Amino acid sequence: MLEKIVQGKSLETWFNEFPKLREVYDLKEVLWINDKYESIKSKTSFEPSMDDILDAMNRLGRFASYIKVAFPVTRESDGIIESELFEIEMMKNDLAKKVNMDLEGRLFIKGDHALPISGSIKARGGIYEVLKHAEDLAISHGLLKEGMDYSAFDSEEFRALFSQHSIAVGSTGNLGLSIGIISARLGFKVYVHMSSDAKKWKKDLLRSKGVTVIEYESDYSKAVEEGRKQSELDDKMYFVDDENSVNLFLGYAVAALRLSKQLKDMNIAVDSEHPLFVYLPCGVGGGPGGVAYGLKLIFGDNVHCFFAEPTHSPCMLIGMMTSLHDKVSVQDFDIDNKTAADGLAVGRPSGFVGKILENLLSGVYSVTDENLFIMLSDLADLEEIYLEPSALAGVKGIVHMHSEEAKGYIEKNNLADKMKDSVHIVWATGGSMVPEAEMKLYYETGDKLRK
Repeated sequence: MLEKIVQGKSLETWFNEFPKLREVYDLKEVLWINDKYESIKSKTSFEPSMDDILDAMNRLGRFASYIKVAFPVTRESDGIIESELFEIEMMKNDLAKKVNMDLEGRLFIKGDHALPISGSIKARGGIYEVLKHAEDLAISHGLLKEGMDYSAFDSEEFRALFSQHSIAVGSTGNLGLSIGIISARLGFKVYVHMSSDAKKWKKDLLRSKGVTVIEYESDYSKAVEEGRKQSELDDKMYFVDDENSVNLFLGYAVAALRLSKQLKDMNIAVDSEHPLFVYLPCGVGGGPGGVAYGLKLIFGDNVHCFFAEPTHSPCMLIGMMTSLHDKVSVQDFDIDNKTAADGLAVGRPSGFVGKILENLLSGVYSVTDENLFIMLSDLADLEEIYLEPSALAGVKGIVHMHSEEAKGYIEKNNLADKMKDSVHIVWATGGSMVPEAEMKLYYETGDKLRK
């Protein structure tokens, strides 16, 4: 097996160069600290810029009147798609008890599992990109005039325009849901190419909205490839590129601005004496990448962002550790990319995201499916918060930050005496739209495993 060659080197050579890679290959849970991590002060320019993120936030503001009309569930929030921030002290105490450690700081969940419209973090980037495309089309066809109320997008005139155009996307599930729901509501023809690991209920929900779902036996990469191919054959079809889209990235980055305001409103300081740690479940990398990038631009060296991936799909971990990014897949290292965390079942990371975060991401860790299910049941019991398995990936982050493996990072960044005043945020990426029967099965799986 070790005779296998990856990018010109044998597996044994790779393992000697990156000893932690052997543990990844053996499907063990690992914490990798990014040795290329630098102070943000060493960067002189940022692309995308903060102005780009503010522009995205303003666009979402303009569309709020449309969102409110098209999706009445958002009336209370005045058409703004946002989630709450909850402290989960009982979960933190339970984690501390299980690992027999004193976990300093406060633990919160950012409730993107309950985002309106599509019930996951993808309601940010996915919906934003489709709205921007709709705006561009409306302007180019002379329908959208300056100063016009965007509720006009919910009219027959606008739908007639959009019905002549199509949108395609490749997805493991949640991105497909957000793109499908918003695009169909606007009047576009929609094609969602879905990998074998996408849950049946997500496919059924999309079809009920009039979306064409195309299924593949293969994994995420195949679904994206086929979606891209389809759009190249039709000049009226727009492809949402989860691997490389700047617009998706900007839609996600807006979350950082919103979180900053939430923390301020809750009187939670983030500064040199009060570090912030954020743990983001990672698939191809667009969602967590956009959020992490926005947070670094706002909080600089006072925020520490970590990605979390399943042990069977650690694509960003391998891509960043080796600096090969999208030139390498988990399958190159004989890892099967089969996980119950469907939203994270990605074999090849986004090179676009990996390169942008090369010096900004603090690290990546991996978690077994068994632990995802156990934490799912624990969180339900302790905090009455129900997430899908992939959304639990961030929960172990606070434990990792108090481990021996993180000691070097904590000391190097002068954090040891500040951990008592630290804040830790688990990004809950999906779950509220999971059918009750499916959630019951998730819970029972975790319950059996912990017994």
